[in-house]
Amino acid sequence: MEERKNTGVFSVLGIRVRIGQEKPERERRMKNLQEDIQNQDFKKVYLLYGEEKYLLQQYKSRLEKALVPEGDTMNFSAFQGKKTEPREVIDLAETMPFFADRRVIFLEDTGFFKNQCQELPEYLAQLPEYLCMVFVEDQVDKRSRMYKAVKKYGRIVEFGQQDSGTLIKWILGILKREGKKITQRDMELFLQMTGTDMGNIENELEKLLSYTMGKEVISREDIQAVCSSQISNHIFDMLRAVTEKRQKRALDLYYDLLALKEPPMRILFLLARQFNMIWQVKELEKEGYDQARIAKRTGLQPFVVRNYSAYGRKYRAEELEAIVQECVDTEEKVKTGRITDILSVELLLIKFSS
Repeated sequence: MEERKNTGVFSVLGIRVRIGQEKPERERRMKNLQEDIQNQDFKKVYLLYGEEKYLLQQYKSRLEKALVPEGDTMNFSAFQGKKTEPREVIDLAETMPFFADRRVIFLEDTGFFKNQCQELPEYLAQLPEYLCMVFVEDQVDKRSRMYKAVKKYGRIVEFGQQDSGTLIKWILGILKREGKKITQRDMELFLQMTGTDMGNIENELEKLLSYTMGKEVISREDIQAVCSSQISNHIFDMLRAVTEKRQKRALDLYYDLLALKEPPMRILFLLARQFNMIWQVKELEKEGYDQARIAKRTGLQPFVVRNYSAYGRKYRAEELEAIVQECVDTEEKVKTGRITDILSVELLLIKFSS
């Protein structure tokens, strides 16, 4: 377990979580991209990436539509996958556009920003005036030469998970267009069940709107009737059972997750992350942060902060640190073959809920 209070960096099971510092920068870059599209003033190279796939794909489509005139197939090219050859990309980039001002190349999931790519970083420094190159990646290494080259010569936009305020505003906009209303309490329930992935929220909203056709107000019963509960929701319920010392309920939820083919090590990671977040909230409260400021800094939904705060009151900070460390130690025991993955999580749940 690693904690650096001065930088807001936490690490759980090898996954580093940085809170509160990157969100304003992400929002600024998204705004800049939107201005590029609106003003038709484009950079020569873009990199779009991040965990919020719905938003990423929305902006990718907008950028493509703005860059490529409808029906122009001669000056638009797309590369897909890790077998993309940099030399082939460069050769195409050097080809002048045909009866057009611009040649556009989209490259998706190439892996150039994770693996070594020798030719392209140098080429990005000398892109022709007529060219616009757009990379869409799942993951990037910010230390890579490609990332640094795009940052220097173009624009990088990261699409991270949206905070609850942004999500609620977006959802209410959709409901308003459909003539629907919802209470704040039921909105919180809806987000609890769907999670923060915008693609999943859109799917669940579509189901909910179809189910409530002819009704003006969406109720709690409507949400519970049609919305699918996410795996993370099961984890949250399991966490509640553990903190309330309801051991049988915690184990039943664990067995349900196993029946859903959820890997025990992923369950362990998610459980550790939940306890880590409770610990973070508790530490921020000790530093004098109120719940609104904690939500803003961590990017958590306010009602989630309230729940974590309530759970945190049941533990001392040292106990939460020990729990997270025990999760890390358990992962190490599984990796070294000293215990099986299924049994390891079961034993932790029994211990934590005793």
